[in-house]
Amino acid sequence: MRNLNYLNTMTTPNFDEIIVRRGTGCVKWDEAPADDIIPLWVADMDFAVASPIQEAILRRAQHPVFGYTLIGPEYYEAVMQWFRRRHKWTIEREEIMYTTGVVPAMSVALKALTMPGEKVLILSPDYNCFFSSIRNNGCEVVETQLKRVEKENGHPTFQVDWDDFEQKCSDEKCTVFLLCNPHNPTGRVWTSAELGRMNDICLKHGVKVVSDEIHCELIMPGHSFQPFAAVSQECRMNSVVLNSPSKSFNIAGLQAANIICSIPRWRRRIDRAININEVCDLNSFGPPALIAAYNECEDWIDQLNQYLWQNYLSLCQFVDKELPVFTVCDLEGTYLPWVDASALLGENGSFKNVEELCNYLMDKARVWVNPGTMYGSLSGKQYIRLNIACPRQILTEALVRIKEAIDNAG
Repeated sequence: MRNLNYLNTMTTPNFDEIIVRRGTGCVKWDEAPADDIIPLWVADMDFAVASPIQEAILRRAQHPVFGYTLIGPEYYEAVMQWFRRRHKWTIEREEIMYTTGVVPAMSVALKALTMPGEKVLILSPDYNCFFSSIRNNGCEVVETQLKRVEKENGHPTFQVDWDDFEQKCSDEKCTVFLLCNPHNPTGRVWTSAELGRMNDICLKHGVKVVSDEIHCELIMPGHSFQPFAAVSQECRMNSVVLNSPSKSFNIAGLQAANIICSIPRWRRRIDRAININEVCDLNSFGPPALIAAYNECEDWIDQLNQYLWQNYLSLCQFVDKELPVFTVCDLEGTYLPWVDASALLGENGSFKNVEELCNYLMDKARVWVNPGTMYGSLSGKQYIRLNIACPRQILTEALVRIKEAIDNAG
C-alpha cells in the first residue's frame, strides 16, 4: 500500500495497487461509519490517476499563487480534439461552456430550458441527482420505466418502452427529456438507432434533450459510445450535452465540466443560468488536469476499461458460483453493475425490502452498497448498485464478506 502523496511516474498503470484513501477527506472512504467497512457505493474510483495528470497538477502547484483562473485556447482545443479523434464528433469552439461539474451543468441547463411547473422526462431507474436537480428547478419528474429483457447469457439488460416514452413526451407540459448516456445505473450504452429514435419522438412533441454523458469513456469491450449530438444534425440541433473527464479519469475533485450546445439562443440562456447559479469559475487545477487527460491519457483509459471488464467478469463468476441468489445485469458501460436481489426480498426472502438488505450488508458484511430505490422507488426496488472500480483484491474481499453474511441470514 502507498499514500496519496506519492507521484506515480510509471508509464504502465497498476490498477491492482491498493492506495490508502481513508483519512484524506475522501467521501467514499471517510463517510463510512467505521474503518472496517469496504465502500462500494459512490461512483468514485480507487485507482491512481494517470501520470500526465499528476504531473500537470504538480507543475501548476509549483507556482505559489492560486487566483482566479483564465480558461485559455488550449483547454477548448483539448476538448475539441478528444471528441473528434475518439468519437468522430466535431465540436465548434463557441459551442463549449465550462462549469464546475456535470450536476451543476444539469441544473443550469434545466434552469435555462424549462419553466417552473413543467415536466422533465427521465428513463427510470436513473441517476439519483436527476430527481433532485429537476425538483430544485421547480419542475416535475416524469418517469418512463425501462423494460427488463432477459438474455441467453443469464445477464438481463434494459430497453426503452417506446410506447410509454412517446405517451409521456406527448404531454404538453413535458418540455425536456433528461438522458443518461451511458445509463447509470443499468449500465446500458445507447446505440445510434436508439438515440435517433428518442430524438425523433422528442422533436415530434417539442421536447428538448439534455444528455448527461459523464460516463462516456467507460465502455466495455464489444460496445462503443455514441455522443447524442453526433447522431445526426437533427439530434445536434435539439440537444444540450453535458460531459467531463471527471468520472473517466478519476478527477471529480478537480471540478471541471463542459456544456456543449449548438443552438445560439439556448447558449445565451445557459450562459445566463451559469452566472445566476454562480458556477462560472473553475479552480486552478481543473483545466491543466483536463488538458493532460484529453491530450496524453488515451492509452490509460483503454487499459482502465480492460481492467474494469475483468472486474465485472470476476463479479459475475463469483455470483454464479457463490451467490446464486443474485443476478448481475449486463454491463455495457460505467463501472456500476446493477444487481437483482429479488430472491432475498419480500415474503419468501430474508429481508422485507432492499433497504433492509443494504443495511444488513453494512452491519454484518461491513460492505457499503446502494439500494436501487435511490434511482427510482418503483423501478429500483429489487436491485442494488455496486461500484467495481477498485483493485480486484478489494472487490473479492467485499464479495466474500457479502456471501458469508447472506449465508448467515437464514
